[in-house]
Amino acid sequence: MPKPLKLAITLFVLAALGYLIYSSLHTARYRYEVCVRYGGQSSCRVAEGRTPEAAQRAAHDNACAQLTSGVTGAVTCGQTAPWKVRQLPLE
Repeated sequence: MPKPLKLAITLFVLAALGYLIYSSLHTARYRYEVCVRYGGQSSCRVAEGRTPEAAQRAAHDNACAQLTSGVTGAVTCGQTAPWKVRQLPLE
């Protein structure tokens, strides 16, 4: 294998590893608590995300997962508006 090709492959692998490490580090910029009422119960969960929408969606999904079992319940709960949304400071 020619030396320039080996160098190019090595640089590509190092760049890919660098990106993988960088993207897996804690990059959340927003933290939200979302509370949901569903089926006569309520649940509040906290999640972090790169955008406010991503953090709120993750917290909402986690709250619904606590309250439901099965796909139908999760989908229905996922469409329920939260009764409380609060931005929290990042820790």
